[in-house]
Amino acid sequence: MCGGTLVIVHVLADLPAQVLETVTPGARLYTLLLPGLEVQRAQINIISAQDPPYFPGPFSINGQGWLLVPSQGLKGQAEKVFQLQILVTFGQNRSCLGMLKVKVLPVPSSLISFLKQASNITILEDLPPGGKVVQVRARGFDVRYEILSPVPCPLFSIGRADGVIRTTAPLELAQAPGAAVTRLRVKAYERLRPWVSVELELTVNVRSVNRWPPRCLPAMLVTQIPETTPVGTVLNTFTCADPDSPGSILDYQLQFHSPPGSASLCLRDRVLEVNATLDCDARGACFQHAASILVLDGGQPLMTTEVPVLVMVTPVNEFSPACVPHKFRIREDAGPHTLLGSVVGMDKDYPHNNIEYYISGGPTIFSVDRLSGEVHLLGSLDYELQTLYRLNVLLIDHGQDQDPTHHRSGSCTITIEVEDVNDHAPECQPPFQELTIYALLGHSVEVTKVSCWVPQEPQRLAFSYSIVGGNSQSRFSLQGATLVYNNILLGPLWPEQFYTYELLIRVADAGPSIPHLSTTATVSVHLIPWSASTVATRTHRSTVPSVMTPLLVTDTEAFWQPEPWFVVVLTVTSALFVLALGWLLLRLFQGLVQMHQTPSKPAQALLLNGIQGTEESIQGFMEAPRMEMSQAPSSVDLSLQHFDGRAQDSRESPFSQTTLHLGPLSLLTPSQRLLLPPGIHYLLFP
Repeated sequence: MCGGTLVIVHVLADLPAQVLETVTPGARLYTLLLPGLEVQRAQINIISAQDPPYFPGPFSINGQGWLLVPSQGLKGQAEKVFQLQILVTFGQNRSCLGMLKVKVLPVPSSLISFLKQASNITILEDLPPGGKVVQVRARGFDVRYEILSPVPCPLFSIGRADGVIRTTAPLELAQAPGAAVTRLRVKAYERLRPWVSVELELTVNVRSVNRWPPRCLPAMLVTQIPETTPVGTVLNTFTCADPDSPGSILDYQLQFHSPPGSASLCLRDRVLEVNATLDCDARGACFQHAASILVLDGGQPLMTTEVPVLVMVTPVNEFSPACVPHKFRIREDAGPHTLLGSVVGMDKDYPHNNIEYYISGGPTIFSVDRLSGEVHLLGSLDYELQTLYRLNVLLIDHGQDQDPTHHRSGSCTITIEVEDVNDHAPECQPPFQELTIYALLGHSVEVTKVSCWVPQEPQRLAFSYSIVGGNSQSRFSLQGATLVYNNILLGPLWPEQFYTYELLIRVADAGPSIPHLSTTATVSVHLIPWSASTVATRTHRSTVPSVMTPLLVTDTEAFWQPEPWFVVVLTVTSALFVLALGWLLLRLFQGLVQMHQTPSKPAQALLLNGIQGTEESIQGFMEAPRMEMSQAPSSVDLSLQHFDGRAQDSRESPFSQTTLHLGPLSLLTPSQRLLLPPGIHYLLFP
């Protein structure tokens, strides 16, 4: 020894190192540890003699302190003990010397062996520390077990007596990925003969336990896209990871809920894209796409995560409204609020034809309904002033875009033609003519030409002419607008003296326009018969001065033509009125008949007796009716059955005056009623 103690690994100082003769040549037997001398570069040598026949070959030791088996092996050297002196030199003139004995053991007659055992073992990572992995068993007497490698073994341990391998630490693969696979070399040996041993190699695979579903970002996708989004547009990229196995490959699946089986969206790997054209221009086409992305991991048990997806497609006002140019016709005598027709606009955006109509500029006598597009007349028309109108109708859509202020517009031209209505009568100039003609017998003379026109419609030149008055003996005729005197009659009809004809010429417009209006021109013709002194026929034309121009009045007669239902109602009402009147007259007639059938003489006598008794006392006046009633025939009693002939005194009545029942009121004349004494109530029965 040299100032220290020589420590030999695995060998006690007083026991030799034991090794089987079947040990592998060159194998490491022991390791010499030199505490505190590692950094001083100590030199280790075997200085004892190792000559044959005692040594099959020299043992060797390297600078790391490893004692190696001779290269020839130790076969046949059983029961031999080799003594080796080891010199350790370090520093200057410093060294130490130690003795190591190596005993070679013979191979036993019966070897120890492991029972049949699977070499690959798989366990779950959630196996807690101390959990059983596997139990190894070996044949032999009083067998013990130990783990040869890895040394040290941080994850597993083995029971020396029972051979049960157990975990010594948590097997979290996320924190310790190296724990996925561990190779163990297990040794089984007899306790009393430790050189009798056998080795077994085991591979322990740790499989991850699927305890957590995948986690995704975003956890929910709610987005809004316009219907014009092009195909292939990326809506979102999902990032998912498995907490149990980071970096593992996950499976993504797209599932549609509403509408089912939609092809508008697709999922490529982790990317959600627009797969088809989105169109909101059909009923029910613009809707919300509700779907979910199912993320699956590959663990056991299978864990999934569902990411809800809601994609709302918003409408876009893509198309401008349009209408077809149209032509309307209307009579010039049409009244206000007359419907000409409707402008029909078209818009492909949904809701279809959601259009408002306006007139852009143009005349103000027409209007268009904002919602229906109906064109109405507001004022009056005059064909003579304007025959054609053009309206620029502006169409503006609304409610077809996510932005309520986004509108599109279009326009079209509406042509309105005014149909001519004959509403102006022709006028003649002059309206009255006075002419003097000299006519030869047997000749026709052109008297005058009637000149007429319509000042408001100068283009109207077609008129019809006819003589409607004053053409006695039919001596005048019209050839178009020319008045001709026909002097072809002979005999006594020939006038011998001056004669005047007052001719009325009716001038009416002709042509397709209706109604046909007319006027009357007056032509006064003074006819001077032919005489021998007449040299030539002359026509003297005299025109009434303008101050004497007669006033032409055009009178339009309006008549009422009721509706058929009104005629029926009026007829039924009249019939009911006639029936009611007849019933009333019948009742009145029956009343008169009853009145005439009632005897009136006794009543009159009764009245006279009552009047005469006014000068007497009231008691006498009351006695007269009794006497008269006693003498009256039975028919009078029947006719005056409501009259009892008694008067009540005011002293016997709660009233202050006497009440007298006289009978029918119709029996008293007005003069008789004046003679009734006052102070008495008279009950006169009708």
